[in-house]
Amino acid sequence: MFYYTKYKSPIGLLTIISDENNIVSLQTENSKYPVNFGKAEIIEKDDVKVLKSAKEWLDKYFEGQDPSINEISLKPIGNEFRQLVWKLLCEIPYGKVVTYGDIAKKVAKIQNKEKMSAQAVGGAIGHNPIFIIIPCHRVVGANGNLTGYAGGIEVKRKLLELESNISLKSSY
Repeated sequence: MFYYTKYKSPIGLLTIISDENNIVSLQTENSKYPVNFGKAEIIEKDDVKVLKSAKEWLDKYFEGQDPSINEISLKPIGNEFRQLVWKLLCEIPYGKVVTYGDIAKKVAKIQNKEKMSAQAVGGAIGHNPIFIIIPCHRVVGANGNLTGYAGGIEVKRKLLELESNISLKSSY
């Protein structure tokens, strides 16, 4: 069984879903790749402790603070490769960006491979089920341009501007 709550944010209404002890999903109403919970029951329940913690984390984040990812128990649903990529995303500092290629190089090193496809990494990043908290918005194209984001380029721009206090241009 899963539980959810809604959160009104500056980028729109968000849905936070937990297994009662961990956050398993944070998505917008029009997320490109929503988590598939199959036939599992998902009940609205605002008083679940981890959901309250996630709301408090988001409050801090949208106030321009840098809340620690360790403040919330996360359990994103995905295969081993995606889990590795999402773990690396959690290491990107607030207000900083890295490229898909940077992440691909780290994955290759961890997996003892000569190289890793930045496109494969991009696919894993695009399927991040706990966006914002697992900061996939901090990954940019090789030339620094804002590219691909399941939540939309404008959302990515807003999140990066919030973190860096600068105005960013995207490449369409």
